[in-house]
Amino acid sequence: MMEYFWKQQDDLPEGIGYGLFSTEHMISIVVVLALVVLVAILIRRFSEDKKVRICKAIPPIMLILEIFKDLYLVRVGHFGIGYLPLHICSIGIFVFLIREYVPSVKIKGIFGEIAYILIMPASVCALLFPDWADLYPVWNFMNLYSYLWHGLLVLYPLLLKLEGKIKPTLRHIHYEIIFLLIVVPPILLFDRAFGCNYFFVNWPIRGTPLAFIADKLGIKYYLVGYGMLTLAVLFIVYVVTGTIDKLTARKN
Repeated sequence: MMEYFWKQQDDLPEGIGYGLFSTEHMISIVVVLALVVLVAILIRRFSEDKKVRICKAIPPIMLILEIFKDLYLVRVGHFGIGYLPLHICSIGIFVFLIREYVPSVKIKGIFGEIAYILIMPASVCALLFPDWADLYPVWNFMNLYSYLWHGLLVLYPLLLKLEGKIKPTLRHIHYEIIFLLIVVPPILLFDRAFGCNYFFVNWPIRGTPLAFIADKLGIKYYLVGYGMLTLAVLFIVYVVTGTIDKLTARKN
């Protein structure tokens, strides 16, 4: 069982992955999201002081995990330009750190909302359509790390919302739009210059909604469709969150 645990994808035999929507994938999603919900429920029972300390601890812990992963990749000789923290889920750690440690209340609110409306749904999508599922067996460090990482990316914004630290409203949708307008163009240029695929702007992952968009619109209009899908998801998350908040307020 340990034969492939510390192997990076380039050192693994072809076809060893478990694939999208396989039994292993579905069980992994259920386990991760169930643990996120259980941990969130458990943390809510803690004292206010302890909850604050936990929220402050999550972003640094994630930073340590990212550094450990990079050191592992260096150790096995496979750290490279494709492992920089430039995917939306990797950038999430910086969003979390700013939200937790910048003193400005206004900035905390903005980045907290970005964490909940943008980073959390992106992380759920990553769990639903993991680009590592075809590359790794279940019992592998990179596979388990990826589920742990994305689970934390869901947990932290969820805690902010449950504890009333953020109050998302559709009027704030420009927070995420401006954030993406600042972040995406340089990443797109980086991808084009170095042949990378951060944010999946150069090509989609097989079996994902982005692949469907590319198939229907063609690569020429792929980014247009990608942008429209992103806006639609942001809008839906805001509307669903607002609806749940209103229903909860009525019950109380």
